[in-house]
Amino acid sequence: MNMKRIALSGIKPTGIPHLGNYLGMIRPALDLAKDYRAFYFIADAHALNQLHDAAELDRLIFEVAATLLALGLNPENVTFFRQSDIAEIFELAIILAATTPKGLLNRAHAYKAAVDANLAAGCDGDAGINMGLFTYPILMAADILLFGSHAVPVGEDQRQHVEIAQDIAQAFNRAYGEVLTVPEAVIGEAIADIPGTDGRKMSKSYDNIIPIFAPPDELCRRIMGMVTDSRPPQQPKDPEQDNLFRLYRFFAAPAEVESLREKYLRGGIGYGEVKKSLFDVLERTFGDARGRYEKYVKDRPFLESVLRYGAVKARAAGAPMLDKVREVAGIR
Repeated sequence: MNMKRIALSGIKPTGIPHLGNYLGMIRPALDLAKDYRAFYFIADAHALNQLHDAAELDRLIFEVAATLLALGLNPENVTFFRQSDIAEIFELAIILAATTPKGLLNRAHAYKAAVDANLAAGCDGDAGINMGLFTYPILMAADILLFGSHAVPVGEDQRQHVEIAQDIAQAFNRAYGEVLTVPEAVIGEAIADIPGTDGRKMSKSYDNIIPIFAPPDELCRRIMGMVTDSRPPQQPKDPEQDNLFRLYRFFAAPAEVESLREKYLRGGIGYGEVKKSLFDVLERTFGDARGRYEKYVKDRPFLESVLRYGAVKARAAGAPMLDKVREVAGIR
């Protein structure tokens, strides 16, 4: 019997996977598979809150699947599935809603931000807000709790959702006994804020991303367009305040990072040289994986077979928990 603790990670198919996704979720999640029984899923139902184009959603689902496989996810060693294939998740979400305080959802960052934006624009607070957004934390809790997850690697901006999942699990347990495992967020604090090409946090909403598998010419263009200050090469610079260095250090070898740090501190290095170094290290990191990605993304039948195989494993893993929840709640 496998007694490893369980880790679960999900990624929404709402755009091109970028370096922020890789550093904030994908790499930490893949690392956790070394020590945990790992579950990975494509959160297509969550994506419905933003994306109402079926063909586009279908394309993005397969792009995410190809990305994770290209980066080393092995479906034989982990459970890798599409959220919408697991009916148990949605049934659990309905049951959890019955013990989840509405006030808890009122405090969710995404909902509060949408309300605040409406009020600032002089609109009704709930204008244009769908129930999918409001109940997003319940569905996310169901994703986590169905499998008895102990660890959930997330970016800092998702910490609250795991905390809400903790509250939801505890509310259910208070009503029915210690049935659900209370999860913990796993956050790499050093990579909580990954700089984009404009210096702000890398985000699709800011259009400042560097795609993981950008072709070399596009990768070069995006890096060369990264925002820097106007200090001349001979002037010493603080590497911790420079977007190029802050990104470079995540991918370069420790000796390379220290060498570049010294050049910043003593002066004599220009941003053009640093941009070339960043390009080189990203090509070294993702060049081979890009080739695998391009192969996988063209093979829809293969990707579909991988996701269906994972769905069988995920439903088998989650069914006992749902049976237990139904039993204690009195649902037959």
